[in-house]
Amino acid sequence: MENSRKTVLRLLTKLESKSSYSNILLDDALKKSELSIQDKRFAAALFYGVLERRLTLDRLIEKYSRKPGNRLSAEVRNILRMGFYQLLYMDSVPDSAAVDEAVKLAKNGRNAAVSGFVNGMLREFIRGGKKLPKGRSETEKLSIEYSCPEWLVKKWLDEYGREAAMALLESSVGQAPVTVRANTLKGSVEDIISVLQGDGFDCERIGYADGCIKIRGCGSVERSEAYKKGLVHVQDLSSQICCEALNARRGEVVLDMCSAPGGKAFTVAQLMGDEGEIYAYDLHESRVRLIKSGAERLGISIIRAAANDAKFFNGSIPYADRILCDVPCSGLGVIRRKPEIKYKNPDDFERLPDLQYKILDISSGYLKPGGTVVYSTCTCSRAENDMVIERFLSEHSDFEPCALGIRAVGLENDYKVTITPEKFGSDGFFIAKLRKLR
Repeated sequence: MENSRKTVLRLLTKLESKSSYSNILLDDALKKSELSIQDKRFAAALFYGVLERRLTLDRLIEKYSRKPGNRLSAEVRNILRMGFYQLLYMDSVPDSAAVDEAVKLAKNGRNAAVSGFVNGMLREFIRGGKKLPKGRSETEKLSIEYSCPEWLVKKWLDEYGREAAMALLESSVGQAPVTVRANTLKGSVEDIISVLQGDGFDCERIGYADGCIKIRGCGSVERSEAYKKGLVHVQDLSSQICCEALNARRGEVVLDMCSAPGGKAFTVAQLMGDEGEIYAYDLHESRVRLIKSGAERLGISIIRAAANDAKFFNGSIPYADRILCDVPCSGLGVIRRKPEIKYKNPDDFERLPDLQYKILDISSGYLKPGGTVVYSTCTCSRAENDMVIERFLSEHSDFEPCALGIRAVGLENDYKVTITPEKFGSDGFFIAKLRKLR
Protein backbone atom coordinates (compact mmCIF):
# COMPACT_ATOMS: atom_id res chain seq x y z
CA MET A 1 0.00 0.00 0.00
CA GLU A 2 1.31 3.46 -0.93
CA ASN A 3 2.37 5.70 1.99
CA SER A 4 2.54 9.50 2.03
CA ARG A 5 6.17 9.74 0.82
CA LYS A 6 5.63 7.28 -2.01
CA THR A 7 2.60 9.32 -3.08
CA VAL A 8 4.64 12.53 -3.11
CA LEU A 9 7.48 10.89 -5.06
CA ARG A 10 5.05 9.60 -7.67
CA LEU A 11 3.37 12.99 -8.07
CA LEU A 12 6.61 14.99 -8.25
CA THR A 13 7.97 12.64 -10.90
CA LYS A 14 4.70 12.80 -12.84
CA LEU A 15 4.71 16.60 -12.69
CA GLU A 16 8.17 16.69 -14.31
CA SER A 17 7.13 14.50 -17.23
CA LYS A 18 3.66 15.91 -17.78
CA SER A 19 2.45 19.50 -17.88
CA SER A 20 -0.16 19.90 -15.16
CA TYR A 21 -1.24 22.27 -12.40
CA SER A 22 0.26 21.14 -9.10
CA ASN A 23 -2.91 21.76 -7.07
CA ILE A 24 -5.10 19.76 -9.47
CA LEU A 25 -2.62 16.89 -9.56
CA LEU A 26 -2.35 16.71 -5.76
CA ASP A 27 -6.07 17.18 -5.05
CA ASP A 28 -7.00 14.41 -7.47
CA ALA A 29 -4.42 12.01 -6.00
CA LEU A 30 -5.42 12.65 -2.39
CA LYS A 31 -9.13 12.19 -3.14
CA LYS A 32 -8.39 8.75 -4.59
CA SER A 33 -5.89 7.68 -1.90
CA GLU A 34 -6.57 5.71 1.28
CA LEU A 35 -4.16 7.84 3.34
CA SER A 36 -5.26 9.08 6.75
CA ILE A 37 -6.08 12.78 7.19
CA GLN A 38 -2.76 13.28 8.99
CA ASP A 39 -0.83 11.55 6.18
CA LYS A 40 -2.65 13.62 3.55
CA ARG A 41 -1.63 16.81 5.34
CA PHE A 42 1.97 15.62 5.51
CA ALA A 43 1.91 14.67 1.82
CA ALA A 44 0.53 18.09 0.84
CA ALA A 45 3.13 19.94 2.93
CA LEU A 46 5.99 17.87 1.48
CA PHE A 47 4.72 18.06 -2.11
CA TYR A 48 4.25 21.84 -2.14
CA GLY A 49 7.40 22.37 -0.08
CA VAL A 50 9.60 20.52 -2.54
CA LEU A 51 8.00 22.43 -5.42
CA GLU A 52 8.53 25.86 -3.91
CA ARG A 53 12.11 25.11 -2.75
CA ARG A 54 13.19 23.11 -5.79
CA LEU A 55 15.88 25.53 -6.92
CA THR A 56 17.49 25.50 -3.46
CA LEU A 57 17.24 21.71 -3.24
CA ASP A 58 18.84 21.28 -6.66
CA ARG A 59 21.75 23.48 -5.59
CA LEU A 60 22.27 21.11 -2.65
CA ILE A 61 22.20 18.11 -4.98
CA GLU A 62 24.73 19.86 -7.18
CA LYS A 63 26.99 20.55 -4.17
CA TYR A 64 26.92 17.10 -2.56
CA SER A 65 26.63 14.83 -5.58
CA ARG A 66 29.63 13.53 -7.47
CA LYS A 67 27.32 13.02 -10.41
CA PRO A 68 25.74 16.05 -12.23
CA GLY A 69 22.08 16.49 -11.23
CA ASN A 70 20.91 16.29 -14.81
CA ARG A 71 22.40 12.78 -15.08
CA LEU A 72 20.28 11.48 -12.21
CA SER A 73 16.95 9.85 -13.00
CA ALA A 74 13.86 11.93 -12.21
CA GLU A 75 12.90 9.57 -9.37
CA VAL A 76 16.33 9.66 -7.69
CA ARG A 77 16.47 13.43 -8.04
CA ASN A 78 13.06 13.75 -6.39
CA ILE A 79 14.01 11.34 -3.58
CA LEU A 80 16.98 13.60 -2.83
CA ARG A 81 14.84 16.74 -3.04
CA MET A 82 12.37 15.23 -0.57
CA GLY A 83 15.17 14.20 1.80
CA PHE A 84 16.91 17.57 1.73
CA TYR A 85 13.59 19.38 2.16
CA GLN A 86 12.67 17.41 5.29
CA LEU A 87 16.14 18.00 6.76
CA LEU A 88 16.03 21.75 6.10
CA TYR A 89 12.43 22.82 6.49
CA MET A 90 10.37 20.19 8.37
CA ASP A 91 11.23 20.45 12.05
CA SER A 92 8.62 17.80 12.89
CA VAL A 93 10.66 15.14 11.05
CA PRO A 94 13.77 13.84 12.88
CA ASP A 95 16.92 13.83 10.75
CA SER A 96 17.23 10.06 11.13
CA ALA A 97 13.69 9.51 9.87
CA ALA A 98 14.23 11.81 6.87
CA VAL A 99 17.33 9.85 5.85
CA ASP A 100 15.89 6.40 6.55
CA GLU A 101 12.70 7.06 4.59
CA ALA A 102 14.68 8.42 1.64
CA VAL A 103 16.83 5.30 1.65
CA LYS A 104 13.70 3.10 1.70
CA LEU A 105 12.35 4.92 -1.36
CA ALA A 106 15.72 4.50 -3.10
CA LYS A 107 15.75 0.74 -2.38
CA ASN A 108 12.36 0.17 -3.98
CA GLY A 109 13.27 -1.98 -7.00
CA ARG A 110 16.52 -0.15 -7.76
CA ASN A 111 20.21 -0.91 -7.81
CA ALA A 112 21.53 -1.23 -4.24
CA ALA A 113 24.13 1.41 -5.03
CA VAL A 114 21.38 4.03 -5.41
CA SER A 115 20.30 3.74 -1.76
CA GLY A 116 23.93 4.04 -0.64
CA PHE A 117 24.35 7.10 -2.84
CA VAL A 118 21.24 8.76 -1.32
CA ASN A 119 22.25 7.80 2.23
CA GLY A 120 25.77 9.19 1.80
CA MET A 121 24.64 12.53 0.40
CA LEU A 122 22.03 13.24 3.08
CA ARG A 123 24.33 12.21 5.95
CA GLU A 124 27.17 14.35 4.62
CA PHE A 125 24.76 17.30 4.55
CA ILE A 126 23.85 16.69 8.21
CA ARG A 127 27.52 16.39 9.24
CA GLY A 128 28.25 19.70 7.50
CA GLY A 129 25.69 21.54 9.64
CA LYS A 130 22.94 21.62 7.00
CA LYS A 131 24.26 24.82 5.42
CA LEU A 132 23.09 26.28 2.13
CA PRO A 133 25.63 26.92 -0.65
CA LYS A 134 27.04 30.43 -0.68
CA GLY A 135 26.17 32.68 -3.58
CA ARG A 136 28.84 34.57 -5.47
CA SER A 137 26.67 37.72 -5.61
CA GLU A 138 23.71 39.19 -3.73
CA THR A 139 21.38 38.08 -6.53
CA GLU A 140 22.65 34.50 -6.41
CA LYS A 141 22.53 34.45 -2.58
CA LEU A 142 18.89 35.58 -2.58
CA SER A 143 18.12 33.13 -5.37
CA ILE A 144 19.38 30.20 -3.27
CA GLU A 145 17.82 31.40 0.00
CA TYR A 146 14.34 31.96 -1.47
CA SER A 147 14.50 29.38 -4.26
CA CYS A 148 13.77 32.04 -6.84
CA PRO A 149 15.47 32.16 -10.27
CA GLU A 150 18.17 34.80 -10.56
CA TRP A 151 16.46 36.52 -13.48
CA LEU A 152 13.38 37.13 -11.33
CA VAL A 153 15.36 38.29 -8.28
CA LYS A 154 17.17 40.81 -10.49
CA LYS A 155 13.92 41.89 -12.16
CA TRP A 156 12.23 42.67 -8.85
CA LEU A 157 15.27 44.46 -7.41
CA ASP A 158 15.61 46.61 -10.55
CA GLU A 159 11.89 47.38 -11.00
CA TYR A 160 10.63 47.78 -7.43
CA GLY A 161 13.64 48.44 -5.19
CA ARG A 162 15.05 46.36 -2.36
CA GLU A 163 12.22 46.73 0.19
CA ALA A 164 9.44 45.63 -2.16
CA ALA A 165 11.65 42.97 -3.77
CA MET A 166 12.45 41.44 -0.39
CA ALA A 167 8.75 41.42 0.50
CA LEU A 168 8.00 39.62 -2.77
CA LEU A 169 10.76 37.07 -2.12
CA GLU A 170 9.77 36.45 1.50
CA SER A 171 6.13 35.97 0.57
CA SER A 172 6.96 33.67 -2.36
CA VAL A 173 7.66 30.77 0.02
CA GLY A 174 5.52 29.46 2.85
CA GLN A 175 1.80 28.99 3.18
CA ALA A 176 -0.43 31.62 1.62
CA PRO A 177 -3.25 33.09 3.73
CA VAL A 178 -6.80 32.00 2.96
CA THR A 179 -9.32 34.80 2.61
CA VAL A 180 -12.96 34.64 1.64
CA ARG A 181 -15.54 37.18 0.57
CA ALA A 182 -18.72 37.19 2.64
CA ASN A 183 -21.80 36.97 0.42
CA THR A 184 -23.71 39.95 1.77
CA LEU A 185 -26.67 39.05 -0.45
CA LYS A 186 -27.38 36.23 2.03
CA GLY A 187 -26.51 37.80 5.35
CA SER A 188 -24.38 40.27 7.28
CA VAL A 189 -20.62 39.80 7.56
CA GLU A 190 -21.03 39.18 11.29
CA ASP A 191 -23.64 36.45 10.75
CA ILE A 192 -21.47 34.75 8.13
CA ILE A 193 -18.47 34.83 10.46
CA SER A 194 -20.63 33.06 13.05
CA VAL A 195 -21.41 30.28 10.56
CA LEU A 196 -17.72 29.92 9.69
CA GLN A 197 -16.83 29.73 13.37
CA GLY A 198 -19.48 27.05 13.75
CA ASP A 199 -17.67 25.15 11.00
CA GLY A 200 -14.53 25.31 13.16
CA PHE A 201 -12.65 28.17 11.48
CA ASP A 202 -10.79 30.96 13.25
CA CYS A 203 -11.92 34.17 11.55
CA GLU A 204 -10.39 37.63 11.27
CA ARG A 205 -12.21 40.45 9.53
CA ILE A 206 -9.87 42.39 7.20
CA GLY A 207 -10.58 46.11 7.16
CA TYR A 208 -9.02 46.88 3.78
CA ALA A 209 -12.07 45.52 1.93
CA ASP A 210 -15.60 45.30 3.26
CA GLY A 211 -16.66 41.66 3.51
CA CYS A 212 -13.11 40.23 3.47
CA ILE A 213 -12.47 37.52 6.09
CA LYS A 214 -9.20 35.68 6.76
CA ILE A 215 -9.79 32.13 7.93
CA ARG A 216 -7.52 29.55 9.55
CA GLY A 217 -7.73 25.86 10.37
CA CYS A 218 -10.26 23.09 9.98
CA GLY A 219 -9.37 21.95 6.46
CA SER A 220 -10.76 23.09 3.13
CA VAL A 221 -13.33 25.88 3.18
CA GLU A 222 -14.97 24.30 0.11
CA ARG A 223 -16.18 21.44 2.34
CA SER A 224 -17.69 23.75 4.97
CA GLU A 225 -21.39 24.41 5.50
CA ALA A 226 -20.81 28.13 4.94
CA TYR A 227 -19.46 27.40 1.45
CA LYS A 228 -22.15 24.85 0.59
CA LYS A 229 -24.85 27.35 1.60
CA GLY A 230 -23.34 29.98 -0.69
CA LEU A 231 -22.31 32.31 2.13
CA VAL A 232 -18.72 32.74 0.93
CA HIS A 233 -16.40 32.36 -2.01
CA VAL A 234 -12.61 32.13 -1.81
CA GLN A 235 -10.88 35.31 -2.96
CA ASP A 236 -7.59 37.00 -2.07
CA LEU A 237 -7.69 40.47 -0.53
CA SER A 238 -5.99 42.04 -3.60
CA SER A 239 -8.79 40.82 -5.85
CA GLN A 240 -11.40 42.19 -3.47
CA ILE A 241 -9.65 45.59 -3.49
CA CYS A 242 -9.69 45.45 -7.31
CA CYS A 243 -13.47 44.86 -7.28
CA GLU A 244 -14.00 47.84 -4.99
CA ALA A 245 -11.93 50.02 -7.34
CA LEU A 246 -14.39 49.23 -10.14
CA ASN A 247 -17.05 50.98 -8.01
CA ALA A 248 -19.98 49.49 -9.93
CA ARG A 249 -23.37 50.87 -8.88
CA ARG A 250 -26.80 49.27 -8.66
CA GLY A 251 -28.52 49.11 -12.04
CA GLU A 252 -25.37 49.55 -14.14
CA VAL A 253 -24.12 47.37 -16.99
CA VAL A 254 -20.74 45.75 -16.23
CA LEU A 255 -18.47 43.63 -18.43
CA ASP A 256 -15.95 41.17 -16.97
CA MET A 257 -13.87 40.30 -20.02
CA CYS A 258 -11.66 37.47 -18.67
CA SER A 259 -13.89 36.23 -15.90
CA ALA A 260 -13.44 32.51 -15.12
CA PRO A 261 -13.72 31.12 -12.56
CA GLY A 262 -15.83 34.19 -11.78
CA GLY A 263 -14.67 35.38 -8.36
CA LYS A 264 -14.48 39.05 -9.28
CA ALA A 265 -17.86 38.96 -11.04
CA PHE A 266 -19.36 37.43 -7.87
CA THR A 267 -17.92 40.17 -5.65
CA VAL A 268 -18.99 42.95 -8.02
CA ALA A 269 -22.52 41.51 -8.12
CA GLN A 270 -22.65 41.58 -4.32
CA LEU A 271 -21.38 45.17 -4.23
CA MET A 272 -24.16 46.04 -6.72
CA GLY A 273 -26.78 44.42 -4.50
CA ASP A 274 -27.56 41.98 -7.33
CA GLU A 275 -29.21 44.81 -9.28
CA GLY A 276 -28.11 45.54 -12.84
CA GLU A 277 -26.37 43.37 -15.43
CA ILE A 278 -22.96 41.70 -15.37
CA TYR A 279 -21.76 40.00 -18.55
CA ALA A 280 -19.00 37.57 -17.61
CA TYR A 281 -16.96 36.19 -20.50
CA ASP A 282 -14.28 33.57 -20.91
CA LEU A 283 -12.61 31.92 -23.89
CA HIS A 284 -13.56 28.34 -23.02
CA GLU A 285 -17.08 27.00 -22.58
CA SER A 286 -15.92 24.64 -19.81
CA ARG A 287 -14.76 27.62 -17.77
CA VAL A 288 -17.97 29.51 -18.52
CA ARG A 289 -19.78 26.66 -16.77
CA LEU A 290 -17.68 27.35 -13.65
CA ILE A 291 -18.96 30.94 -13.61
CA LYS A 292 -22.56 29.82 -14.00
CA SER A 293 -22.35 27.18 -11.26
CA GLY A 294 -20.61 29.60 -8.89
CA ALA A 295 -23.24 32.29 -9.42
CA GLU A 296 -25.98 29.73 -8.83
CA ARG A 297 -24.39 28.53 -5.57
CA LEU A 298 -24.14 32.12 -4.33
CA GLY A 299 -27.70 33.02 -5.36
CA ILE A 300 -26.60 35.72 -7.82
CA SER A 301 -29.11 36.49 -10.57
CA ILE A 302 -27.52 39.34 -12.57
CA ILE A 303 -24.56 37.46 -14.06
CA ARG A 304 -24.85 36.37 -17.68
CA ALA A 305 -21.91 34.11 -18.53
CA ALA A 306 -20.89 33.31 -22.11
CA ALA A 307 -17.91 32.26 -24.21
CA ASN A 308 -16.03 35.03 -26.02
CA ASP A 309 -12.54 35.66 -27.36
CA ALA A 310 -11.49 38.97 -25.82
CA LYS A 311 -8.88 39.56 -28.55
CA PHE A 312 -11.58 40.29 -31.16
CA PHE A 313 -14.41 42.82 -31.15
CA ASN A 314 -17.83 41.23 -30.75
CA GLY A 315 -20.73 43.36 -31.94
CA SER A 316 -23.22 41.42 -29.82
CA ILE A 317 -21.62 42.54 -26.55
CA PRO A 318 -23.55 45.48 -25.04
CA TYR A 319 -22.05 48.86 -24.22
CA ALA A 320 -21.19 49.12 -20.54
CA ASP A 321 -20.83 51.59 -17.70
CA ARG A 322 -17.92 49.67 -16.17
CA ILE A 323 -15.48 47.15 -17.59
CA LEU A 324 -13.08 44.87 -15.76
CA CYS A 325 -10.08 43.57 -17.73
CA ASP A 326 -8.36 41.08 -15.46
CA VAL A 327 -6.09 39.88 -18.24
CA PRO A 328 -4.01 36.69 -18.60
CA CYS A 329 -0.57 37.28 -17.07
CA SER A 330 2.64 35.64 -15.90
CA GLY A 331 1.24 35.16 -12.37
CA LEU A 332 4.44 36.32 -10.66
CA GLY A 333 2.37 37.80 -7.82
CA VAL A 334 0.90 34.42 -6.83
CA ILE A 335 4.01 32.23 -6.83
CA ARG A 336 3.37 31.04 -3.28
CA ARG A 337 0.06 29.56 -4.50
CA LYS A 338 1.49 28.19 -7.77
CA PRO A 339 5.23 27.60 -7.20
CA GLU A 340 5.76 25.96 -10.60
CA ILE A 341 5.36 29.42 -12.23
CA LYS A 342 8.84 30.55 -11.17
CA TYR A 343 10.51 27.68 -13.00
CA LYS A 344 9.11 28.71 -16.36
CA ASN A 345 11.38 30.13 -19.03
CA PRO A 346 11.11 33.97 -18.89
CA ASP A 347 10.88 33.93 -22.69
CA ASP A 348 7.41 32.40 -22.21
CA PHE A 349 6.21 35.77 -20.86
CA GLU A 350 7.54 38.02 -23.64
CA ARG A 351 4.37 37.97 -25.74
CA LEU A 352 2.05 38.72 -22.83
CA PRO A 353 2.20 42.55 -22.93
CA ASP A 354 1.00 42.63 -26.55
CA LEU A 355 -1.84 40.22 -25.72
CA GLN A 356 -2.78 42.25 -22.64
CA TYR A 357 -2.74 45.50 -24.60
CA LYS A 358 -4.92 43.99 -27.34
CA ILE A 359 -7.53 42.81 -24.81
CA LEU A 360 -7.59 46.24 -23.15
CA ASP A 361 -7.77 47.98 -26.53
CA ILE A 362 -10.67 45.81 -27.77
CA SER A 363 -12.51 46.01 -24.43
CA SER A 364 -12.33 49.80 -24.36
CA GLY A 365 -14.53 49.81 -27.47
CA TYR A 366 -17.47 48.53 -25.40
CA LEU A 367 -17.30 51.39 -22.88
CA LYS A 368 -19.87 54.19 -22.79
CA PRO A 369 -18.57 57.80 -22.71
CA GLY A 370 -17.97 58.71 -19.08
CA GLY A 371 -17.57 55.04 -18.16
CA THR A 372 -14.53 53.51 -16.47
CA VAL A 373 -12.35 50.49 -17.15
CA VAL A 374 -10.21 48.71 -14.56
CA TYR A 375 -7.16 46.85 -15.85
CA SER A 376 -5.66 44.29 -13.47
CA THR A 377 -3.16 41.44 -13.26
CA CYS A 378 -1.89 39.12 -10.53
CA THR A 379 1.72 39.78 -11.48
CA CYS A 380 4.52 42.13 -10.48
CA SER A 381 6.12 43.02 -13.80
CA ARG A 382 6.29 46.55 -15.14
CA ALA A 383 6.18 45.29 -18.73
CA GLU A 384 2.77 43.68 -18.09
CA ASN A 385 1.45 46.45 -15.88
CA ASP A 386 2.65 50.07 -16.02
CA MET A 387 3.98 49.85 -19.56
CA VAL A 388 0.70 48.44 -20.94
CA ILE A 389 -1.23 51.31 -19.33
CA GLU A 390 1.29 53.92 -20.51
CA ARG A 391 1.03 52.58 -24.06
CA PHE A 392 -2.76 52.58 -23.94
CA LEU A 393 -2.97 56.19 -22.72
CA SER A 394 -0.47 57.35 -25.35
CA GLU A 395 -2.56 55.77 -28.12
CA HIS A 396 -6.05 56.66 -26.81
CA SER A 397 -6.54 60.39 -26.38
CA ASP A 398 -10.17 59.78 -25.43
CA PHE A 399 -9.13 58.18 -22.14
CA GLU A 400 -7.67 59.68 -18.96
CA PRO A 401 -6.44 58.33 -15.63
CA CYS A 402 -9.19 58.00 -13.01
CA ALA A 403 -8.56 57.94 -9.26
CA LEU A 404 -9.01 54.48 -7.72
CA GLY A 405 -10.98 56.03 -4.84
CA ILE A 406 -10.31 53.23 -2.36
CA ARG A 407 -10.32 54.97 1.03
CA ALA A 408 -9.78 51.91 3.19
CA VAL A 409 -6.30 51.30 1.78
CA GLY A 410 -5.22 54.90 1.21
CA LEU A 411 -5.55 54.79 -2.57
CA GLU A 412 -8.09 57.59 -3.03
CA ASN A 413 -6.06 59.65 -5.50
CA ASP A 414 -3.85 57.10 -7.27
CA TYR A 415 -5.01 55.84 -10.65
CA LYS A 416 -2.71 52.82 -10.62
CA VAL A 417 -1.00 50.77 -7.95
CA THR A 418 1.27 47.76 -7.68
CA ILE A 419 0.26 45.87 -4.55
CA THR A 420 3.27 44.11 -3.06
CA PRO A 421 2.88 41.85 0.01
CA GLU A 422 4.24 44.31 2.56
CA LYS A 423 1.32 46.68 1.86
CA PHE A 424 -1.62 44.53 3.01
CA GLY A 425 -0.28 40.98 3.37
CA SER A 426 -2.04 39.96 0.16
CA ASP A 427 -0.93 38.54 -3.19
CA GLY A 428 1.13 40.61 -5.59
CA PHE A 429 -1.30 42.50 -7.84
CA PHE A 430 -1.69 45.48 -10.18
CA ILE A 431 -4.72 47.73 -10.62
CA ALA A 432 -5.19 50.70 -12.97
CA LYS A 433 -8.37 52.70 -13.59
CA LEU A 434 -9.16 54.80 -16.67
CA ARG A 435 -12.13 56.93 -17.72
CA LYS A 436 -13.51 57.36 -21.25
CA LEU A 437 -13.99 61.01 -22.09
CA ARG A 438 -16.05 60.78 -25.30
